[in-house]
Amino acid sequence: MLDNFDHHILKIMQSNSRRTTESIGQEIGLSSTAVQRRLKHLRDSKVIEKEVAILSPSKIGSHVLILVEVVLVRGGSSVVNNFKLKMQNHPSVQQCYYVAGKNDFILMIAASSMQEYELITQTLFMDDETILKFHSNIVMNNVKVGLEIPL
Repeated sequence: MLDNFDHHILKIMQSNSRRTTESIGQEIGLSSTAVQRRLKHLRDSKVIEKEVAILSPSKIGSHVLILVEVVLVRGGSSVVNNFKLKMQNHPSVQQCYYVAGKNDFILMIAASSMQEYELITQTLFMDDETILKFHSNIVMNNVKVGLEIPL
């Protein structure tokens, strides 16, 4: 069970995971050792799943971000699970959501160009008989990008 100190630590870590345990402790009223212990528990229990570096796309070269809506021909656990596995294993698929509604999946795909995206669509969608249709939405501007969960 998470307490208020855990929630404060998680809130801080979501915005800057490089903060020292000393500075976190000073902010929330715990010792550095107590913060270290809590962080270890949060990591070991998978409350903190992963700590990553968020790159600036404009600094590392051109890229295109595409939001893709996918509708499968039919459901069934094997079809859905095979699609999930295929998305998990493709490096261009940044995010994949299994959703309720008119679509079965919504994906976020990163490509270096539209030509590369065309190749990705051939690999992921066009040759897959379980996909009824897919619809691409090209991102023109990242208005807000975040992964923080409100606590």
